[in-house]
Amino acid sequence: MKVTSVDIARLTIPMEPFVIATETCYEAQNTYIKIHTDDGIFGVGECSAFPMLVGETQDTCFYIGRDLAKIIKGKDPLEIASRLKEFDEYISFNSTIKSAFDMALYDIAAKRKNLPLYQFLGGNRKIIQTDLTIGIDTPEKMAEKAKKFIADGVKIIKIKLGKNGDEDVKRVQLIRSAVGASIRLRIDANQGWDYPTAIKTLQAIEQYKIDFCEQPMHHRLDALLPALRKKVKIAIMADESVFDHHDAERLIDSQSCDYINIKLAKSGGISEAINIANTAKAHNIPCMLGGMLESRLALTAKVHLAMSNDNIQFYDLDTCLLGHLEDPVTGGARYNNYFLELDDTPGIGADISDAFLTRMERITI
Repeated sequence: MKVTSVDIARLTIPMEPFVIATETCYEAQNTYIKIHTDDGIFGVGECSAFPMLVGETQDTCFYIGRDLAKIIKGKDPLEIASRLKEFDEYISFNSTIKSAFDMALYDIAAKRKNLPLYQFLGGNRKIIQTDLTIGIDTPEKMAEKAKKFIADGVKIIKIKLGKNGDEDVKRVQLIRSAVGASIRLRIDANQGWDYPTAIKTLQAIEQYKIDFCEQPMHHRLDALLPALRKKVKIAIMADESVFDHHDAERLIDSQSCDYINIKLAKSGGISEAINIANTAKAHNIPCMLGGMLESRLALTAKVHLAMSNDNIQFYDLDTCLLGHLEDPVTGGARYNNYFLELDDTPGIGADISDAFLTRMERITI
């Protein structure tokens, strides 16, 4: 099998404003990849650029994607490891756009075997229940939103924090009061606190029964994570500090985290995500699978990945519920009361509609 051409398209999805510690998002600036082969099988992939985290934008993904397409053209897409190695030899970093190509290669490989991706990866069906995230707002407005979440059937809420430690405590206090004791809460500071603020804030929040805190401090402060863990009772989940399995090993060896959040846009795709999950498993560190602002295309690939790896035990797969004003995807995973369901269509089982793509800037290599 040989790659004959690659379609690259901007995938810009309008959304309601969503606020985190480092940015306010007004649209999902994603990139779509479609790899065609000489035997008629094609594979699709998607990535979502978060420049303040990964250093990539939709523009860089669109243009670097052209170079990666030229590298892969005429070569065997089933040799996934070789193709990814060639990408890394050509350009360092750029994990986000690489993840879209990685996804498309796995889509082709699973279709070639006539298997849904999770089975191709050696997995079995399991229950996938996502949390739902509340973006940063006033404590009172966040508590009101939490009430609406619960009325809609949400069982796990993720609270974005990191703007101001004292206000963050108030946010969690009011949300816990609004939802009661049975709802699971987890928090994410998105690198927003310094070390003293992280200690003070987490110690104050401990009483509110929190599953874990994601990335309390900037990744440049990773050396302080072991000391932080000794001073607080809330479990620490590394996110922005872990891009690949080498980062995972570093944080695990230094006893810097209790959990790891895997994102395809950080890891460069499914291959390295599996490496991270397996590295963490060897040290009894469970993982969460999260995301940026992907559509249901990449979401579906992530559900397949989650079903294929038993060390992925937490699911932050709510990106399509965070204010996307349009769903451009055909097929794919569906939400059923915050549980994610898949059919057994070969490959990823999802694609972007032609009607949506006709409105986007596109190029074929």
